[in-house]
Amino acid sequence: MNRRDFIQIAGLSTGAFMLPGFAANVRTVSPEALMEPGLDVAVKKRLADAALNAAKSKGATYADVRIGRYLNQFVITREDKVQNIVNTESYGVGIRVIANGCWGFAAVADAKSDAQIAKAAEDAVAIAKANSKLMKQPVELAPQKGFGEVSWKAPIKKNAFEVPVKEKVDLLLDVNAAAMKNGANYVNSILFMVNEQKYFASTDGSYIDQDIHRIWPNFTVTAIDPASGKFQTRNSLSSPMGMGYDYLQVNPKDKVTGVTTRYNMGYDMLEDITAGAQQAKMKLSAKSVEAGKYDLILDPSHLWLTIHESVGHPLELDRVLGYEANFAGTSFATLDKWQSKNFKYGSDKVTLIADKTQVGSLGAVGWDDEGVNTKKWDLVKDGVLVNYQAIRDQAKIIGEKESHGCCYADSWSSVQFQRMANVSLASGKTPLSVEDMIKDVKKGIYIIGDGSFSIDQQRYNFQFGGQLFYEIKDGKIVGMLKDVAYQSNTQEFWNSCVQVCDERDYRLGGSFFDGKGQPSQSSAVSHGSSTARFAGVNVINTARKI
Repeated sequence: MNRRDFIQIAGLSTGAFMLPGFAANVRTVSPEALMEPGLDVAVKKRLADAALNAAKSKGATYADVRIGRYLNQFVITREDKVQNIVNTESYGVGIRVIANGCWGFAAVADAKSDAQIAKAAEDAVAIAKANSKLMKQPVELAPQKGFGEVSWKAPIKKNAFEVPVKEKVDLLLDVNAAAMKNGANYVNSILFMVNEQKYFASTDGSYIDQDIHRIWPNFTVTAIDPASGKFQTRNSLSSPMGMGYDYLQVNPKDKVTGVTTRYNMGYDMLEDITAGAQQAKMKLSAKSVEAGKYDLILDPSHLWLTIHESVGHPLELDRVLGYEANFAGTSFATLDKWQSKNFKYGSDKVTLIADKTQVGSLGAVGWDDEGVNTKKWDLVKDGVLVNYQAIRDQAKIIGEKESHGCCYADSWSSVQFQRMANVSLASGKTPLSVEDMIKDVKKGIYIIGDGSFSIDQQRYNFQFGGQLFYEIKDGKIVGMLKDVAYQSNTQEFWNSCVQVCDERDYRLGGSFFDGKGQPSQSSAVSHGSSTARFAGVNVINTARKI
């Protein structure tokens, strides 16, 4: 999240609109209401059967039902004040059908009777039949077995909603106080927490109950030079995670820079903001970068965003096919490149993996919103493009016998569609630490944290900034830089990858609010990597006028 978005959210009287489930029937509730149990699974099954039976009786050849309860809480503070505490709940049912070979969808809020749900199913069938009059070719789904009655729960150790609000407020105010003590002039901190209780049933014979948790502690510190009035910021190096409150625990420090690293075991917010306040002050006197070619050492806290924009989105099959062009367009990675079987997406150091099963990741679930069991697969193998991300009605286009399990809707009221899986860069196979990687760099920049970015409509030409920049000369870090951004294109950039640290350095980053579609939907997705080195990348100075 950039500072503009952060401040916009922090200043709203209700920021719940940014969270999953916001679009439909969101109610403000008490913190205690977030702990109340939802519908019993037997009741959900009865309601689902009412919808499936009604859809079939009206002529549907396929139907699925999603019963969703979406719970959100966030706590917003600034300096020594609490700006807002928001608790929301959204509950409803979405029903998708195929009739006359065409999709139809209907949703109903607060549906708890068989009659309400049956009526929505009948509406979905009527919509499908009306849509079929304009259909060019019928929907063809990849086969999917039914799983019967199954369940999946995020392996959290501590439910964030069970933690008293006061404890969360105290944490954030302590964080803010540490920032001010260490030289910050302003500080905002936010704690986001999400619980999705999702029930899926389909005419394939699946009844799937899932309990999903996510959390994101976040802050921005600002330091001002009183003489010039200029300011610098540093955002948190936390990552949103598919974890509970147990994520907020102590981590070791990075040996090179003293920055708290974000290993998947946890995150020390107090330590990070202490370093962040000091680094924001240091950025005020940092040397402005000289434009030119540099070897870039990219920390996972930075590289996740580059992976997201230049790999995750362009390898979504609906963008490749031109079916989806919202939020920065289609894709350069067209089918002919994949069909050639030798398109060099990157160097032989680059293997990029899609994975909906990774423990602790934002995208981890047992089954997607089409009832497909989630999996792991290669997108780029040893630099060569080998696959895309596809769902049930896309699989046949690329010769797949089954969906990849990456279909998602952000609310019971939204139609599920193809979304990005967790997409990550595989770690290097040879033991290599960050320190050893830096020793081999003659002229380079070490970049930590994500910043502003820009990418074109085909996800090809891009520019990325960051949070912290350290100059490397003759194998040593010699000082801090500012005004840094690098420019490249997707294929050139990934082909410049010459080293990747081993799995000991592997960490997750990610996005809580990945936008796609029209009407827009938001999803959460993680991207992992170890620190990687990219040779001879063009760096510009963002402060200097042309």
